[in-house]
Amino acid sequence: MQTVTLNNGVKMPILGFGVYQVPDAEECENAVYEALMAGYRLIDTASGYLNEEAVGRAIKRSGIPREELFITTKLWVQDASYESAKVAFAKSLKKLNLDYLDLYLIHQPFGDYYGAWRAMEDLYREGKIRAIGVSNFLPDRLMDLIVHNEIVPAVNQVETHPFYQQLESAAFMKEQGVQHQSWAPFAEGLNNLFGNEVLSIIAMKYNKSVAQVVLRWLIQKNIVAIPKSVRKERIVENFDIFNFELHQEDMEQITDLDTGKSLFISYHDPELAKKMGNWKFDY
Repeated sequence: MQTVTLNNGVKMPILGFGVYQVPDAEECENAVYEALMAGYRLIDTASGYLNEEAVGRAIKRSGIPREELFITTKLWVQDASYESAKVAFAKSLKKLNLDYLDLYLIHQPFGDYYGAWRAMEDLYREGKIRAIGVSNFLPDRLMDLIVHNEIVPAVNQVETHPFYQQLESAAFMKEQGVQHQSWAPFAEGLNNLFGNEVLSIIAMKYNKSVAQVVLRWLIQKNIVAIPKSVRKERIVENFDIFNFELHQEDMEQITDLDTGKSLFISYHDPELAKKMGNWKFDY
């Protein structure tokens, strides 16, 4: 598996498996198990996905040595404070049935994420987490966090796909030594991604699927991707991207698809902060 090296020296697989919107326990467990059997070693979940226990069962069922895996989960807004973050971390670790995490992320840039970050710094120093990072942080909030804390986030997981490439944010993250990770690499199928003419022509050129082309494009840009599927054939297909390379002209054609706008939410919208602040989960 191809890896990226985080700013603390930890190696992270460049391709992983995500489980967002897979709340059904049996379906989630089976999907993660099939992903692990297909060769994935990075599994990405979150407390807010309500499926950490299913992920934990799949990990145990796989029989893969723990040191070969890279497991990520995330802290939700309702737990964004110093004390609550430590309690939430312990809950996640127990649900996953693990002794440590490879990566722990602040899921949203809202609430007392400063307090949460300092708790995560403590857990990192104690060896309970191999790397700590954030998700959905715009450059201004990311820089603010970097300036006022000791540990620079190792990862920032943000919406990234052909229609929203985060070019300015990507350049900023690279400058700060923060690894760019993509959520929704397929844009959840919006804008007719799988039927896009440019992507379809490139896919035919390499005898690959549009999904494979998108994932290959991301990893050639050194962006970690975590595609999701509950279908075994798609899970296997999405992993089969290490036997070809996109030419520069194809990379540039995909770059031209960028709209510079999110297809989902705006982190500049105060209503989003209000919504996230009131969005609580019973876990």
